[in-house]
Amino acid sequence: MKEYNYILFDLDGTLTESAEGITNSVKYALEKYGISGVTTEELLKFIGPPLQDSFIEFYHFSEEDAIKAVAFYREYFSEKGIFENRVYDGIPELLGKLKQKGKKLFVATSKPEKFTNRILEHFDLTKYFDFVAGATMDNIRTKKADIIAYILEHIPSEDFDKVIMIGDRHHDIEGAIANQIDSIGVLYGYGTKEELTKAGSTYIASSIEELENLIILRNE
Repeated sequence: MKEYNYILFDLDGTLTESAEGITNSVKYALEKYGISGVTTEELLKFIGPPLQDSFIEFYHFSEEDAIKAVAFYREYFSEKGIFENRVYDGIPELLGKLKQKGKKLFVATSKPEKFTNRILEHFDLTKYFDFVAGATMDNIRTKKADIIAYILEHIPSEDFDKVIMIGDRHHDIEGAIANQIDSIGVLYGYGTKEELTKAGSTYIASSIEELENLIILRNE
């Protein structure tokens, strides 16, 4: 494995275990449309892709209703769901080791930057990252490929072969491929090995320990 100096991390399912807050927020939004009794398991598919797209794809909302559903989602998420969340064990230690190695760390998430920064600050993770890129509240930048492209604007083009994206869903891998950078699919989040392999992940890590082995130990 070659050495990577610029490391992009997805947030949900990669840095934090956020299923409770996200699914509770989706349930709240769906209930506004008279949809109830949906299980948490059914709503895990909302973790990763842009919310508006998910309401359209999974519940056949019109674009107008999907936009309204996202607003309802944010009502709950901004007050409660945002902190129904925890950092995966071993993540702070991994980030600290990477910073000690002189790596540049970035967050690349489809979650709005406003919420992302609050989460990072709440869990004392802000100090590890050189730059945070998320979705815009007006939904102009939501696709993972666009978010990665935004980060690459802050990295010298001659160093693009030293950039890697780490995430748990196919959107992370496909976003990396769209920008011609390598990727690591992690299996401790919400995606499956089949999903990540099919998407074209450069590497697969089944645990945070294996992730550390890939991006630190193999380069020592």
